[in-house]
Amino acid sequence: MKNFVEELRWRGMIQDIMPGTEEKLMEGPQAAYVGIDPTADSLHIGHLVSVMILKHFQACGHKPFALVGGATGMIGDPSMKSAERNLLDEETLRHNVEGLKAQLSRFLDFDSDAPNRAELVNNYDWMKDYSFINFIRDIGKHITVNYMMAKDSVKKRLQRDSSEGMSFTEFSYQLMQGYDFYWLWKNKGCILQLGGSDQWGNITTGTELIRRMDGGEAFALTCPLIRKADGTKFGKTEKGNVWLDANRTSPYEFYQFWLNVSDEDAERYIKIFTLLDRETIESLIAKHREDPGRRELQKVLAREVTVMCHGQEAYDKALEASQMLFGGNSEALRRLDERTFRAVFSDVPSFDIKREDLPCNVLDLLAVKTSILPSKGEARKMVQGGGVSINKDKVGDIAAEITVDDIVNDHYILAQKGKKNYFIINVL
Repeated sequence: MKNFVEELRWRGMIQDIMPGTEEKLMEGPQAAYVGIDPTADSLHIGHLVSVMILKHFQACGHKPFALVGGATGMIGDPSMKSAERNLLDEETLRHNVEGLKAQLSRFLDFDSDAPNRAELVNNYDWMKDYSFINFIRDIGKHITVNYMMAKDSVKKRLQRDSSEGMSFTEFSYQLMQGYDFYWLWKNKGCILQLGGSDQWGNITTGTELIRRMDGGEAFALTCPLIRKADGTKFGKTEKGNVWLDANRTSPYEFYQFWLNVSDEDAERYIKIFTLLDRETIESLIAKHREDPGRRELQKVLAREVTVMCHGQEAYDKALEASQMLFGGNSEALRRLDERTFRAVFSDVPSFDIKREDLPCNVLDLLAVKTSILPSKGEARKMVQGGGVSINKDKVGDIAAEITVDDIVNDHYILAQKGKKNYFIINVL
């Protein structure tokens, strides 16, 4: 069997690991799980680390379980949070769970006949009929308040919120997550829980519950919380989270996020977020260090992650869109959907005209209806000199008419002055 722990170790994906974990996994195929709270109907790239760990786990011959927390999602994990989470209703949670199921199937094999095919479970299924009295009698008696209070996630939260404290609802989350591990250990043979380093306390509560209730043995492994080289939060942009749902974050914006990471981050991320082997990655890093200006490492990273998350066709379109500022043609421009068009030209100056203004002579469009050029005389010179393009097509005739047929996405006309100066004309 391929050594799962060694695979994660060279990729920089291990923060804490319980003694004996590596040896246990080398005995033969094992089962492990990652928990995901369904606080939205899409994963974002902050979840991608845990998903990649499950993907590596399956690739090494083991059986992965993805646990969607339909029950724990109703409570909210206090770990590393500064305030109590808004609680979600059952209908919203059900919708979110369905969205996460569809996304996880892109990364894990749920459908084959392989003995290590992935399974998706929802802790709501085993918690919905568990009465409060039975839960605190059967489970609560095995874990002391002293033990729970000693966890860093609880201590840090209480220190931060000394005035408001921590609700019993949040305090109970640790015990519920511990019971999830116990249930999966007992019913699904899961001997290992995986997660982010902020989950270490909750995970080890599960291993302790398994030991105290049944004298069983279970293990824990966490990965580091990913931050940018400058210390800022990974996966956040000015617009917020980078989502895996194309309706929330377009494939173009997704591709651009990875393309624009720093050199230092690219060297870490290509190990964490791709399945490229060690030899390939080390070769890419060495070549990149010889000529960082070409940004080949970022290009490969952006390609691999975009194809994995959105597919080859979406990547091809994102690549074509990203090249639009430096080339492209009118056909490629018209293939852009409106959202991608706006994203590509988000920093471009814009002008408004009315649809009734068309058809319009190109000189009037550039110097009268808009102020792209200061005068019709200047516009004439630019056109005659081959310095004006409309929708990526050169305009060589000062008598050219711009018509409604030139409108892109039913809203826009793209004007270009020289090689790099773009202007959007909004047709109202």
